[in-house]
Amino acid sequence: MPPTREERFAGSLFGLALGDAIGAPYEGGPLSGFLWQLIGAGERGKLRWTDDTQMTMVLTEHLGARSVPDPDVLAREWANAMESRRGYGPGSRRLLTRIASGEDWRDVNRSIWPEGSMGNGAAMRAAPFGLRWSEDREARSRWVYETSRITHAHPLGIDGAHLIADAVSRALHAEESAPDFLEALAEETQSRPFVEKLRQAVRWGADPVTPARAAAELGCSVLALESVPAALYAGARFAERRDFDGMMRFIIAMGGDVDTIGAMAGSVFGARCGVGALPPERLVELEAKTRLEAAAIALYKRSAQ
Repeated sequence: MPPTREERFAGSLFGLALGDAIGAPYEGGPLSGFLWQLIGAGERGKLRWTDDTQMTMVLTEHLGARSVPDPDVLAREWANAMESRRGYGPGSRRLLTRIASGEDWRDVNRSIWPEGSMGNGAAMRAAPFGLRWSEDREARSRWVYETSRITHAHPLGIDGAHLIADAVSRALHAEESAPDFLEALAEETQSRPFVEKLRQAVRWGADPVTPARAAAELGCSVLALESVPAALYAGARFAERRDFDGMMRFIIAMGGDVDTIGAMAGSVFGARCGVGALPPERLVELEAKTRLEAAAIALYKRSAQ
């Protein structure tokens, strides 16, 4: 029996958090993993997530509490929620610290990244837009843009966020093969660099490629263009067989920005397969599970209004 819409909402957010938490110790190699285990914040004995989940959770709560987002309020909420030990990058820490001190995010963003950040920070938290406005592409596109530019004003950073939101929206409804899913996303996006990456994955068809090849041809870095396509490929490929653990093994073997790729892929996987397809033994270990569940329920109810 297919998962319900509510189960898909929960699946997307929990899939994101699990992908993030499972991937966090592997980001950047052994030294980074050791440091994460040593100083990463979280509940004792729990699977600890990073800034990816923290920012997504704040956004989900924000969207669940109002009919449309308020970028100025959201910027302050992100800034006030920031915990440095969650793995925020240096630029993001500076930006959020200055916003928390009262500066306008429009001024701060451009002073840190004059041309806007090309990173995957907007994409990593874009799943809630695909859930909230799954059947309203115009609203989804507008609010992805308006909120992405708080931290990531470069077109490639914003385009990556649009793709993740669109993928989650599509995964809520579609039961397509991975190549068909990726081709549909390629046809919908206007971003030529992302189209080329997605079409590369489509050309692989149903033939599984190795993690090394996926990393080499799609990328696995912190840049949106070099992580979003890989996340979409992994999420779509392993959602077909409902194999979350296999997806995470693949992403870990790719290397690079493992936690964020895991988060983005997990959001797509969960939107298609529902929370019941996630490994229960890992879910019980996930920190702040009650808060995540409440955020998912509130967003689901808001989307139904």
